[in-house]
Amino acid sequence: MTISPLAGTLLPNSALVDVPRLVTAYFTLTPDPASPEQRVAFGTSGHRGSAFDCTFNEAHILAISQAVCRHRQAAGVDGPLFIGIDTHALSRPALATALEVFAANGVEAFIDAHDGYTPTPVISHAILTYNRGRTTGLADGVVITPSHNPPEDGGFKYNTPDGGPADLDVTSAIEQTANTLLAASLRYVRRIPLNRALKSAHIHRHDYVGPYVADLANVVDMDIIRSSGVRIGIDPLGGAAVAYWQPVIERYGIAATMVSDIVDPTFRFMTADWDGRIRMDCSSTYAMTRLVALRGRFDVAFATDTDADRHGIVAGADGLMNPNHVLAAAIDYLFANRPAWGPAPAVGKTLVSSGTIDRVTARLGRALIEVPVGFKWFTKGLLAGSLGFAGEESGGASFLRRDGTAWTTDKDGMIVGLLAAEITARTGTNPAVAYDRIANDLGSSWYERTDAPATAAERRQLKALTPEAIAMTEFAGEPVRSTITTAPGNGAAIGGVKVAADHGWFAARPSGTEDIYKIYAESFRSEAHLRAIQQAAQDALARLFSKRAPA
Repeated sequence: MTISPLAGTLLPNSALVDVPRLVTAYFTLTPDPASPEQRVAFGTSGHRGSAFDCTFNEAHILAISQAVCRHRQAAGVDGPLFIGIDTHALSRPALATALEVFAANGVEAFIDAHDGYTPTPVISHAILTYNRGRTTGLADGVVITPSHNPPEDGGFKYNTPDGGPADLDVTSAIEQTANTLLAASLRYVRRIPLNRALKSAHIHRHDYVGPYVADLANVVDMDIIRSSGVRIGIDPLGGAAVAYWQPVIERYGIAATMVSDIVDPTFRFMTADWDGRIRMDCSSTYAMTRLVALRGRFDVAFATDTDADRHGIVAGADGLMNPNHVLAAAIDYLFANRPAWGPAPAVGKTLVSSGTIDRVTARLGRALIEVPVGFKWFTKGLLAGSLGFAGEESGGASFLRRDGTAWTTDKDGMIVGLLAAEITARTGTNPAVAYDRIANDLGSSWYERTDAPATAAERRQLKALTPEAIAMTEFAGEPVRSTITTAPGNGAAIGGVKVAADHGWFAARPSGTEDIYKIYAESFRSEAHLRAIQQAAQDALARLFSKRAPA
């Protein structure tokens, strides 16, 4: 992974996205349904793309919205559809398009009361709150967001009545229907003009902020955060959580400061990520330069990405925490401080997350459920309360309410940030210190994820990989113990491969949203051993890609 000289710096105006040109492209460019790259494609969490590339245009949203309407009818979902958007430039145009279709199809759609932004976890919370105790007239939701992706991207994801991202069966059906509609030049899409849609009986204004903020005390101990006086810094990174933090601060009287409330679709205030591109990735040291520089002002600080489903924790002088360290510290703390959960709930992790989580979970005497990348694999367990905590290495997690019932079944970066404050308030030390104690007890690990460019053919090749295709018997001086392409927790395909030895492992998988592939590696020996594992992984992938990739 070559680090750009622009990483960690503010980009010049000439490098920022041209928002008027981007929005014009959304409405004027038409995707070619015969081109695989321009069709609707649901990745780990929804359809994403850019209007410039004809991968996120009005035609896509018309087709997807109609496909969602057809799915709702087929599945018997006839309650309200809660809709949220983030602050990406394409989100509001896509909302307008979607509302035209939803109103024309008679869907009762609920948008923010003040035409504001709504985080992903707030939509999940709204769905679960509405559906609690109901068996008919169930609600579902849509979040229009590409998450932490660059400013020129757009995204559209569907959450089912269980509150979480739709599973593969549902997304495959929506994807297929949407592409059929595209191929038919959208003539089967029902649509009315936006002004008529907004005036219709089907579009409703809804207060998303109040109920979510009022309920936070049922998932995080806000009293101890207030009484301790722990100093908290909060950076929404110009995202959908921007209107939520001041109500939280005022309602609970906590000693918190929102370091910025700027919303700008160019995201000119963001420092560039590792490759010189802007991403609102709160797990990246380069993207988090601003908040890390302020760490001396706070006992603990945190950021959330653009749709607030990911967290980044800055632990005082210890700086930005590795997301895996946050997960391990959170698990260790929560299961010791949530007595109402009882002995049954397990821990959920994605298989590319740190092995330290396995060790913490074993020490707690809890079951570990290891699944592929994608939070949709945790939805049912969180809803049923059989998972107390679920998290993934990219900085996404959620956990149960204090009484052991479901809070959200999608990632919630806001409650993880507040949990970091709770840990600091109760223990007197920040989560980085808590993780250091875990490492001292259970062994240190060296973990790193690296990204590299990949063609569409290489991404397909990696996604379809079999254990036999890797054919590794040893790496970094150790015999291979296992090579898997399905997850141990549920048998689902991981869309890549994971190779493990006794003291380390690596995994490789293509990005679901960008032309890159990712290598995850961890050593329980040393940093030098980690580098050897990474080199072995890179060599194995180079051999794989040197073979003819499928067309």
